[in-house]
Amino acid sequence: MGCGVTKSDQFHKQSRKAVTTLRAAVLIQRWYRQYVARTETRRRYTWHIFQSIEYSGEQAQIKLYNFLGYLMDNFTPSSNERNLISHIFRENEVCRDAEWERYFCYKNIEVPEIYSGPHLTFPLTVEQTVGLVEAFRNKKQLHSRYVLQLLLETWKQLRMLPNINRISTCQSKEITICGDLHGQLEDLLLIFYKNGMPCLEKPYVFNGDFVDRGKDSIEILIILFSFLLVYPSDVYLNRGNHEDHIVNLRYGFTKEVLTKYKMHGKRILKLLQKIFSWLPLATVIDQKVLVLHGGISDVTDLSILARLDRHNYVSALRPPKKRHKSSAGMSIDSEMDEDISAANKLCQRRISLAYPKAFGERESFQNRSLQDFSDRIKGNAVDELESRMRKQSIYNSGTISSEKNITASVSSDSINSDNPNDEWKQVLDLLWSDPMPQDGCTPNEVRGGGCYWGPDITEDFLNKHNLQLIIRSHECKQDGYEFCHNRKVLTLFSASNYYDVGSNRGAYVKLGPDLVPYLIQYQASSMTRELTVRQSVGRTERSALKVLREQLFAHKSDLVCAFKKFDSENTGLVSVTDWATAVESVMFLGLPWRMLRCQLVTSKIIDGMIDYNEWFSELNIKGSNTDHIDQSLLETLYRHRSTLETIFRIVDTDNSGKRLHVYTLAEIF
Repeated sequence: MGCGVTKSDQFHKQSRKAVTTLRAAVLIQRWYRQYVARTETRRRYTWHIFQSIEYSGEQAQIKLYNFLGYLMDNFTPSSNERNLISHIFRENEVCRDAEWERYFCYKNIEVPEIYSGPHLTFPLTVEQTVGLVEAFRNKKQLHSRYVLQLLLETWKQLRMLPNINRISTCQSKEITICGDLHGQLEDLLLIFYKNGMPCLEKPYVFNGDFVDRGKDSIEILIILFSFLLVYPSDVYLNRGNHEDHIVNLRYGFTKEVLTKYKMHGKRILKLLQKIFSWLPLATVIDQKVLVLHGGISDVTDLSILARLDRHNYVSALRPPKKRHKSSAGMSIDSEMDEDISAANKLCQRRISLAYPKAFGERESFQNRSLQDFSDRIKGNAVDELESRMRKQSIYNSGTISSEKNITASVSSDSINSDNPNDEWKQVLDLLWSDPMPQDGCTPNEVRGGGCYWGPDITEDFLNKHNLQLIIRSHECKQDGYEFCHNRKVLTLFSASNYYDVGSNRGAYVKLGPDLVPYLIQYQASSMTRELTVRQSVGRTERSALKVLREQLFAHKSDLVCAFKKFDSENTGLVSVTDWATAVESVMFLGLPWRMLRCQLVTSKIIDGMIDYNEWFSELNIKGSNTDHIDQSLLETLYRHRSTLETIFRIVDTDNSGKRLHVYTLAEIF
């Protein structure tokens, strides 16, 4: 007998080796799945941080505008405070087009010989438009004379267009649709590189939000308007919620124009207000696909949208006032109509633009914002206006027959196409609304304007208008697009790296005669192609956490009150669970706070307890010039810094952007 290894021993040895290999493979697979899950979780909460803070900023801007609107509606005409803000509400100035054209005249502006940018002659040619694209690619700037001339020609062209453009595909054409660009010229140039520039064989629909946030908004407008003038039957522009001078005050476009065109920036902005109000509201492709910026509601009616006077809505955040002709032939506001309009306006705001809050205890006043008080003030203003209307009805019985009818006219939510406020709500919903997975239609409390609409509303709307698909934008999506409502609503977003480098892709869609969406994704920044997934997520996460820490610091007083509810003995310590609960009760961001605790709380945790006073010390703003500043003052300024900047920009009458007179500051505060 030999002493060699038997076949049985070899089999068992190989079996054990195979089992070990399988176990290793299972462990690797399990580790990889956990890694992917953790990465996806980090990506999602990072996204949630950015999006929640973005929407809260929009809500704050709407509340500020409502508050200023209340001041305008209730201050006397001679009030100094009224004069500070009245210019942003001069939306319905009655003026002949010829008079506006004289105001915007460019002929007295000379182009110096040292100017090295592009030169324009009108009517524009394809070569000039392509030259503009190349000039902006090379960081050159168009002279203000040519900007005003181009904008005037665009204004004339837009005034000939309907509220809803109707276009069709054919066997030789595909229509390209782009979503939000938000001043990111690099994305527009990449789209043109991948898909080609607009031409007779390559029509485009640009679905609003061309401006704000990015640094090249005016360049994007100039390019789009140039192609519109060259190819008026092949380039279509829809209005977005950021094509609004009130929104531009907060999100950068106003500042950009005044910085790039210091001498003539004010005239350019005024002309752009007119142009924005004349942008079409939607586009219908082959009678089957509706392209609009925001969305719909349970009362959206394309027939109403098609016949309203869109240029009256210079800002979609405020309904225009009725105007009547006086005996002298001049346009005036009827006092009674102003009262009714103001009352209806305030009621509508309470429904879709603002949500009243109780004042609470006196000790909490220091934690309240200006917007919180404006909500309560508006509620009282409605009662006051109703009282004034009742008095007027007694004095003028021919206008309104009874107090009951007055109250009904103010509080009714029914839609009547003859009511200007109902038309305004149609425009507001179209520009500001978002889809939701649940059935129904509710006010959009997150943004502060428009509504959320569900799959049932989509189904009813499509059936009513014999459509099959809604393409909208308005929301940043991680992949650049997203289908919802049984693939009957497509959200399209074309600004890549919107929150930070690597945060999201951009996308555009092509529609042929079969109307099947063909989506193309991209990322404009070359840096994203050099980063791994882990590096990209980590970079975006660090940026989001920095923003979140600033928000937490800005709500320090509210957080202290929330922590003390769990710290009845005033020890300065709370458990991790109580810490997470308290933070969510103040921030309302729906984030996994327990998981974020490791990134947000760097101090030691003893016996599962967090020292929140020490944590606040970590959150404090560090700087060489902040040691002598009271931290509560820093907190307040940090919380409202965007609102304060907007207010300063409103009252900066000389558009210097550098200094305000001490008396102006005194009147503000």
